[in-house]
Amino acid sequence: MKLHKIFLLGLTAAAFSLAGCEKPFDQLEQDPNRPTSAPASLVLNGVLNDLYSAAGGGGWNDFQRYNQFYASNYNYYATNEYTWTTTSLQFTTLKNVLKMEEEAKRAGLPDVNPYSALGKFFRAFYYDNMTKRVGDLPLTDALNGLDNLTPKYNTQKEVYVQVLKWLDEANSDLTALIAKGDNNLQGDIYFNNDLRKWQKAVNTFKLRVLVGLSKKEGDAELAVKPKFAEMLANPAKFPVMTAMDDNLQYLYNNSFNKYNRNPDNFGQNATRENMAATYLGTLTQLKDPRTFVVAEPAAAKLKAGLKPTDFDAFVGASSGEDLANMASKANLGEYSFQNRRRYYSTYTAEPFIIIGYPELLFTLAEGINRGWAAGNAEDFYRKGIQESWNFYGLKEGANDVYFSADGGYKIFNTYSVPVSFAAYYAQPAVKYAGNTASGLSQILTQKYLAFFQNSGMEAWYNQRRTGVPTFLTGPGTGNSQRIPKRWQYPTTEPAYNAENYKSALTSQYGGKDDINETMWLLK
Repeated sequence: MKLHKIFLLGLTAAAFSLAGCEKPFDQLEQDPNRPTSAPASLVLNGVLNDLYSAAGGGGWNDFQRYNQFYASNYNYYATNEYTWTTTSLQFTTLKNVLKMEEEAKRAGLPDVNPYSALGKFFRAFYYDNMTKRVGDLPLTDALNGLDNLTPKYNTQKEVYVQVLKWLDEANSDLTALIAKGDNNLQGDIYFNNDLRKWQKAVNTFKLRVLVGLSKKEGDAELAVKPKFAEMLANPAKFPVMTAMDDNLQYLYNNSFNKYNRNPDNFGQNATRENMAATYLGTLTQLKDPRTFVVAEPAAAKLKAGLKPTDFDAFVGASSGEDLANMASKANLGEYSFQNRRRYYSTYTAEPFIIIGYPELLFTLAEGINRGWAAGNAEDFYRKGIQESWNFYGLKEGANDVYFSADGGYKIFNTYSVPVSFAAYYAQPAVKYAGNTASGLSQILTQKYLAFFQNSGMEAWYNQRRTGVPTFLTGPGTGNSQRIPKRWQYPTTEPAYNAENYKSALTSQYGGKDDINETMWLLK
């Protein structure tokens, strides 16, 4: 189902004429081999798995190439082009959210219960995810099934007004449930049914939404600045994440949900993807020790005499480079590959963060830098870098790092690199420049680095909003060497909701469903 379409498989005319058919219609239309209800916990489990998919479905995929974290050098599997067309949306999942709430009520739970509270968060999450992709969306008239098969579109502003309302309601409902000790939640794969953790995730996500509306900070109805300031001034009412343990993240295992890069895939793509210059080049310019954890030194640089722990030995390719040239240079060892020992030696690897603590810290720093609230932006900025380092296991003093010695992951060499946060932070390019444009650029740069291989397209959305960092373009990125600004609507819209679809395009993009058009959010 795309957007709001529900197709009813009805009985044919011939079925009505069958002799001796005396059962009521409501019994005839039911398939006895299919369940008509399911526990709310089971439906929740599906919604939560969709949350992972909507957020990008893990690292080392198309989203992360669009974020310019890595690049494909082998066009049999992928290119680095941004020649986007249509996108999928999550209205089917939203229908399941409604079903989850219905089943909770059917089981006898009160109107306000853990499933209904989380249902409001899911609405906000999925609508934010969808509107950032395309623009205006059906909302008021959507999700009504056969009552309205051609819903009108709400403006993107109206969508965000509702998203913020849902998040506030979810927070209030969770506060009430926690105070009463009323928790019937089951089936939670993220927080093991802990409503306090979910409340932190809800409010952390709200701050993501608010900072994503930075170009609309003067809009009185959205009230971005007052809402942001209220959250910082009242942490008891709006608890947020306070540690990495609070991350909303997807954990991998050795069976059905293996890490994207694992021993099974080593022969397929370990050397058919190299690091992108936008990401790796930023790390090396800042002499950032995360370099040694995520990437391997370029073989050609080692042959030229550089040490494996020299920052200059790590080289990423421009995402805009002609793919044939990139492939040739990668084969000659001129580019760094992903750290094959880290990403291919296990089926579990690192968790995939959907909403995380480092992002929150940089979001708080950004809001304070912009003058939305009182506080010390530098404290959040510094802490954000440190927490991102912690994710990679970096600590003060000597750190062991591992690089492939045979082009594989089973045999590797161990090297020791010194890590000093004080020395790193003392660099002019890193030390916070204050609540200025330069300071904001530093915050956004470090936020980008912390997004590596997690949070889906958030790195791209932040770059689209702020221009930081500068994405590299060229013949390899296609789209006339432009970074697009959106996706096209699903093909079901012009097919089944043509009038409203055309009206939405006219009001937003001059009638063109063009990936290079600018949505309201960015104006």
